[in-house]
Amino acid sequence: MDHITFLVAVVIVTALAFDFTNGFHDTANAMATSIATGALKPRTAVLISGVLNIGGAFLSTEVARTISGGIVDDALVTPGMIFAGLVGAILWNLLTWLAGLPSSSSHALFGGLIGAVWVGAGSGAVHFDKVVEKVLIPAVASPVVAGVAALLATYLAYRLTARARQDAVTKGFRLGQIASASLVSLAHGTNDAQKTMGVITLTLISAGALGHDAGPPVWVIASAGLAIGLGTYLGGWRIIRTMGKGLTEIQSPQGFAAETASTAVILTSAHLGFALSTTQVASGSILGAGLGRRLAEVRWGVAGRMVLAWLITLPAAALVGGLAASVVKHGGNIGTAVIALVALAVAAAIFLLARRNPVRADNVNDHHEVTLRNPAPTHVGRAV
Repeated sequence: MDHITFLVAVVIVTALAFDFTNGFHDTANAMATSIATGALKPRTAVLISGVLNIGGAFLSTEVARTISGGIVDDALVTPGMIFAGLVGAILWNLLTWLAGLPSSSSHALFGGLIGAVWVGAGSGAVHFDKVVEKVLIPAVASPVVAGVAALLATYLAYRLTARARQDAVTKGFRLGQIASASLVSLAHGTNDAQKTMGVITLTLISAGALGHDAGPPVWVIASAGLAIGLGTYLGGWRIIRTMGKGLTEIQSPQGFAAETASTAVILTSAHLGFALSTTQVASGSILGAGLGRRLAEVRWGVAGRMVLAWLITLPAAALVGGLAASVVKHGGNIGTAVIALVALAVAAAIFLLARRNPVRADNVNDHHEVTLRNPAPTHVGRAV
C-alpha cells in the first residue's frame, strides 16, 4: 500500500466518478427501447440494468487490458496525466447529458487520456496505431454493423408476424424485450465497466503498485462494477428520452430487434478486446430498427446532431484533458487542486441547469414541449 499516494487515491476516486457518469449516461443503451414500448416500467428497467451491469463487469477483462497497456505507453504515464484525462471525460459526459445527446462515454475517456498523455509525455507516449485499430475502426464499423443487423431483424420480425394478431405480437415481443434488454445491460457492464478498470489499473502501474501488463485486481473489478451499476440505477432519463422517443417511434418488434443486435455486437467486441462505444452501437441499432419498419418515421435532424456529437467527442475531450494536464504538469499539487475545483464548479453548474427542465421516470416518455409566449389563445406551444 506504500505506492497508494494521495494523488493515486484521488485518481482512483475520480475514475470511479467517471464510471458513475458512464452508468447514468449510458442507461439508455440498454433500456430506452424497452421503456418506450412499455415492456418495462422505467424504475424496474434501471434496477435490472444496474444489477446486470455489475454482473457483466466480472465476465471479461480484455477491454481493460487494451486501455491499461494498449493505447498509451504505461511506462511514461503518471497519475497526474490520468487525472487530467478523466476530468476531460467527466465534463464532456455531463455536458452531453444536459443536452440529452447520446454521445460516447468511451470516446470521451479515450480522448481525455490521449490529450492528457500527449501534453504530459509527448506524442510518442500515445500508440496511434492501436488507437486506430482498437478505437477508430470499431467506432466507424460497429454502428453500421449493428444498424444493418437490426434492420434485417426488424424486417424479418414484421414479415413473420404479418398474419398474427397485433395484440399477441406486441405482448410476445414485449416479453422478449425483457430478456434482450437484460442482455444489453450485461454486455454493457462487460464492455464499459472494463474501461474504468483499465484506467485504475494504468494508474496503479504508473505508481509502481502493479507490474507492467498486469490485469485489474479483483477489488478494482468489483468497485468499477458497483460504480457503473449505481450510476445506471439513477437512470439518465434525458438521454433515455432521446433514444426511446427522439430518433424514431419504436414498437416492440423493433425494440427486440435493436436490443438483440446491440448485444451481439457488444459481446463480440468485448471478447476481441475492442473498446467500442456501446452508445454508438445502440444508436445504430435503433436507427436500423426504424428503417426496417415500413412507413416508420426516422427523425434525421436528431440523428444528425447525434452523429455530430460523436465526431467531436474525442477531440473535445482531448482538448480539455490536454489543458488540464498542462495545468497539472506545471502547477504540481496546486495545479491538481485548481483543476479539481474548476471541474466541481462546472459539474455543479450543469446540474443546476438540468433542474430547470427536469426529465424523470414519470415523464421520460412524454413528448418534449417548449411553451411559447404568444398572446394568441389558439397556440400555446410547439413540440420539438
